[in-house]
Amino acid sequence: MPKSVRPRRYSHMNLVLEDYQASLDHFMNVFGAVHILDMERPVWHAYLVDIGGVILEVFVPPAFMLNSRHGAHYLGVEFEADMDDARAACPENGVRIMRDIVEAIHTNPVDGFGVDYEFYGGSFYENKPAYLKTLVAPTAYWRDEHPLGLDYLKGYTQAVSNLEAATRFAQNFLGATVAYTADRPELAARAVGLQIADIVCELLSPTGPGALQDEMTQLGQGIRSTVFRVRDLAQAKAYFAARNIELIPGTAPGSIAIPSAANHGVLFEFAE
Repeated sequence: MPKSVRPRRYSHMNLVLEDYQASLDHFMNVFGAVHILDMERPVWHAYLVDIGGVILEVFVPPAFMLNSRHGAHYLGVEFEADMDDARAACPENGVRIMRDIVEAIHTNPVDGFGVDYEFYGGSFYENKPAYLKTLVAPTAYWRDEHPLGLDYLKGYTQAVSNLEAATRFAQNFLGATVAYTADRPELAARAVGLQIADIVCELLSPTGPGALQDEMTQLGQGIRSTVFRVRDLAQAKAYFAARNIELIPGTAPGSIAIPSAANHGVLFEFAE
């Protein structure tokens, strides 16, 4: 049995977007996002934002032409983890480390069904890094005071071509446990919900021609959406309606989503 990472908790999503300022302005104007860190490097300009007590890291390459085939997309997800466990688990599960900065590592998405898994030994949520100029807002603020009523993160969805193989990989590599299985007929897909640390990853695989298969024709395997939890779906619908934002059905029954075309190329979902 290969060694598992067994993450402690979710840290943040990693996104690749085309425009730094336009995307940041969008997240702040639409969701009330809080800009918590700017990171300018020769190979990218990145930022961290807090939306609903959930951190997102956005990478903007200086020459987006190199990413133009896929356009904006989710690169991967970071989890807090023991770094010795993470480094040991990667080769045992056939996962290559493509970037190692000592306190964190990035894995090759080719080895993770289209996902770059990042593991970090610290925690942005405990507000320990001295370089964080703005701290993550308490969950209670987003749930009880912000008009959108966000209540942290439910999880994310991931498109895969082989549901059984992707499930085994997550169990072996991340210590995931199966929470549920379901049909998603609107997407012509089958789903497996996996509990990973404090969130759920819903794997989705096409059962035939349909919306998910069309998405995968363009983007291939990988993370397809972030699923935020809201305290009241009617409150969330009213919030977006007041801002003239059209919603579409989310992945799971009863959920809603902002289409990627209206959200700088990435899909955000909301569910109670």
